[in-house]
Amino acid sequence: MKMGLSKFSLHLVHSMIILTLAHLSQAQNSQKDFLDAHNKARAQVGVRPLVWNDTVSAYAQNYANKRIGDCNLEHSEGPYGENIAEGYGDLKAADAVSMWVGEKSCYDYSSNSCVGGECLHYTQVVWADSVHLGCARVQCHNGWVFVTCNYDPPGNYEGQRPY
Repeated sequence: MKMGLSKFSLHLVHSMIILTLAHLSQAQNSQKDFLDAHNKARAQVGVRPLVWNDTVSAYAQNYANKRIGDCNLEHSEGPYGENIAEGYGDLKAADAVSMWVGEKSCYDYSSNSCVGGECLHYTQVVWADSVHLGCARVQCHNGWVFVTCNYDPPGNYEGQRPY
């Protein structure tokens, strides 16, 4: 007697694999992932951790949804501090935050300025007066991924140090 899976069973197994992969992808882009990546960088400079805020998160999600059609790196110009990123494929929460924190080497604390490159994404991540965080990640129609994180209160005020 030949054993095998019916078409229904194969479809069910395939659906379970897809759902599992989708769950794993979402699990790598959770509130905790965004917070952990931010708060690790903040701890390195002695700044209190950020806390997740559902209002700020809803704002981030709403704006990310607007970028699904084009994935353009355009700021929302909203009431919060904001970092945005895009990447192709499976850009995870920690990857986006890592890009922003990677600018740390360009921030010169003694002169409170960027030296040799961009650093304002980094200074927003570690801005001491920011308390609340809300982030979102969407897969765009062109296959790219758009990530936005918003900070309340915002940072990066000219002439002020981030910490």
